[in-house]
Amino acid sequence: MRALRRFVTHLIVLLSAATVWSQALALTYPTKPIRLLVPTAPGSSVDLAARTLAEVVRERLGQPVLIENRPGAGGTLAAAEVARAPADGHTLFAGFNGPLATAPLLFSRLSYDPLKSFEPILATVAQPHVLAVRADTQGTVGEWLARVRAQPGKLNYASVGNASASHLAMELLKTEARLFMVHIPYGGGPAATQALVGGDVDAVFTALSNVQPLVKSGRIRLLASADERRSSALPDLPTFAETGLPQVTAPLWNGIVAPAGTPPEIIERLNQEFNAALALPEVRSRLQQAGMEPIGGPPQRFARMMATESTKWAPIVQRTGARLD
Repeated sequence: MRALRRFVTHLIVLLSAATVWSQALALTYPTKPIRLLVPTAPGSSVDLAARTLAEVVRERLGQPVLIENRPGAGGTLAAAEVARAPADGHTLFAGFNGPLATAPLLFSRLSYDPLKSFEPILATVAQPHVLAVRADTQGTVGEWLARVRAQPGKLNYASVGNASASHLAMELLKTEARLFMVHIPYGGGPAATQALVGGDVDAVFTALSNVQPLVKSGRIRLLASADERRSSALPDLPTFAETGLPQVTAPLWNGIVAPAGTPPEIIERLNQEFNAALALPEVRSRLQQAGMEPIGGPPQRFARMMATESTKWAPIVQRTGARLD
């Protein structure tokens, strides 16, 4: 009996010490500058969202939030670096659908698992994933689909790269709408959209931020978005669900994660600070002007988004045979 009492007393002491330690950790974090790795080049939509939030969060945390751009390999190089980093909250990853959800479907060898190698902090922004066509394209999206269906293999489409979200979204549309179009991958959004402007391709799925100036100048047209609901940035643009294709949803999102094992107190602190930044009117305005919608919310919500995305695209990747290695 004495041994049991000693054990219980010892356990209580340990739990009390752990509670004190976790509270102290939350109060003292961060103790040095935070590295925020971005897997795209400066000026991209992912980079813009990360920098906009970093400017605010560094003031709230009292430490610099240093943006480090690490483009390459579909975002997986930067993701792998963060997965290997110490789990102390001082190295974070500002990722998107690819490295945080679909990468395991596209790489035969990947040094990390998006669902096991990271602690989700929050989803930051989403933006419309739009179907853009040449400026001289006439009619509605339904009429365009009918014309493509009547000319199997005679029309082509660009993507921002093989196995990219742009590629997979069009393959999803082809499956649901029974289309046959030829895929031409390009090295990024600017190259793909310029091919559309020049008449080298007939269509492209891309983020709104890649084509917004071209749409405003009348150099290309938008037919529909692959989102669950209409975007406030494009209130007149229908979704594919409205045109009778409810399965054609391919939202583009960004989010922030930390290495697996990062203490929950740090994750909670970061979640609170990034959510607070997203709630500021000036931050929301800047993001919305760039065609992005703030998301925010708890880490659990972002974890569900990541898991759902991976499950959704598995059959499309298998059907197309798309690979990145």
